[in-house]
Amino acid sequence: MRAARLIRMALLIQSSPGLTAASLARELGVSERTVIRDAQALQEAGVPVLAERGRTGGYRLAPGHRTRLTTLHPTEAETLYLSGLPTVLRDLGLSGPAETARLKLSATLLPSLRAAAEASVRRFHLDAPDWFREPSVPELLPELARAVWSDRAVELAYARPGRDGAAPRSVIRLLEPYGLVLKAGVWYVVGRVPGERPGRGGAWRTYRVDRVTALSPAPGADEPFVREPSFDLAAHWRDHADGFARALLRATVTVRLTERGLRRLPAVVDPAGAGEALASASAPDPAGRVTLDLPVESDDVAFAQLTCLGAEVEVLAPPGLRARFREHAQALAALYGAEPEDQR
Repeated sequence: MRAARLIRMALLIQSSPGLTAASLARELGVSERTVIRDAQALQEAGVPVLAERGRTGGYRLAPGHRTRLTTLHPTEAETLYLSGLPTVLRDLGLSGPAETARLKLSATLLPSLRAAAEASVRRFHLDAPDWFREPSVPELLPELARAVWSDRAVELAYARPGRDGAAPRSVIRLLEPYGLVLKAGVWYVVGRVPGERPGRGGAWRTYRVDRVTALSPAPGADEPFVREPSFDLAAHWRDHADGFARALLRATVTVRLTERGLRRLPAVVDPAGAGEALASASAPDPAGRVTLDLPVESDDVAFAQLTCLGAEVEVLAPPGLRARFREHAQALAALYGAEPEDQR
């Protein structure tokens, strides 16, 4: 276990000179104290790891030194091929270059390793979108991906959802796009809005790519923007995903649920909203029904989600949404109140 970690640490230092103890600790899943001990162990094993202090310091290998630890193990070759996600690469417009890179990599592997790597592709496939959902590729995704790759600031128009059922409104943002995230079949762009917080370099924002309606180079941005060296996309997403999901829930509906409806609620609405609502639910009434305030994205989304529960849910507020359910129930009663006509 430790030997594998030391090899990985040496390769990280070689590929990214200047990594700090904190950065290496995050990458390796250990403490900074362990990183320091491992660096000493590498030095004792003959790997010339240098630790430089100061603002621009970090761990480096001695000038001219390169490790000889790049031979792949069969299991490593297998997992390397599993990292290729064909649908993601296709969405980003990179399927052609990725296939070329795969062929070049195959040509460099020993025959035994090549067979192990190709076997993994035949045995595993990642299908990212949810069930019963037709995945759609946002039209502007490839163009936005090119801006991410080239560190080019963009000006985008974004359809921000309205509150309490109001129509979306378009907002214009200057954005330094740092990365793209695919979550449950939905693409998001994470970036920094420069100047939104004076003196702090800008505010971090996350936008759904399918709500970006227009995209163009930022006015006057002739050069790539300077990326924040400490920014870690995966860590940023982990830290902010829950807050971002909660921020999408801009409206609240009051509902009364049967015991069965209460059990099914997390399966039909946003999990973040369901968890918050269940934590503050009322005690069951004599009929066993529970009343709670449910955060939702909008009245339209709530209507689509809660109709899945049928008679297991009663919408109490807002009045407009309750009226929509009443009309829906009346339409169903009229439709099913009589025997169907013979259509033959």
